[in-house]
Amino acid sequence: MPPSDTLGASAPSTSAYDLSAAVEPEHRATFAVIVDNEAGVLHRVVGLFAARGYNIESLTVAETDHTAHTSRITIVTRGANHVLAQIKAQLEKMVQVRQVTDVGADADGVEREMALFKVAGTGADRIEALRLAEIFRAHVVDTTLQSFIFEITGAPAKIDKFERLMRPLGLVEISRTGVLSITRGAERV
Repeated sequence: MPPSDTLGASAPSTSAYDLSAAVEPEHRATFAVIVDNEAGVLHRVVGLFAARGYNIESLTVAETDHTAHTSRITIVTRGANHVLAQIKAQLEKMVQVRQVTDVGADADGVEREMALFKVAGTGADRIEALRLAEIFRAHVVDTTLQSFIFEITGAPAKIDKFERLMRPLGLVEISRTGVLSITRGAERV
């Protein structure tokens, strides 16, 4: 039986296995990683996440400077502050990595995503889908008598909200690009 004081309360646990300790809240991070455009670099970056059990929520990559042979990898992940700091530090240690910036933590950061939505419906549902698409500034890129394909660009939260509203109207399929990010101002990442 655990020791207690005279009022009957238990003494605090000192066990290293005590799971009742406060869990640090998780935060979302959007890392812009400028890397040398070489074979195997993306594999090493993704391998870093996999080896340590970190989840990647979104990943986009493309060459951004042909003369400097650099690519930009945008990685969206989630974790406690100390985990996110550890991810950033481990990315910065990689030889092919030139710069790592947490665009999501920057007040001047801009995040956008593009998505395609296939919505099947007739009658009132079809009319409502078109009305909502107009409100969200989604464009019809293909149509048949039974369905539409909408293209929408915006912040991930906007894409999520459009999805929730289209689901009861006959949402069939979604394809999302993943998050792209950049910071405002004249400075370069």
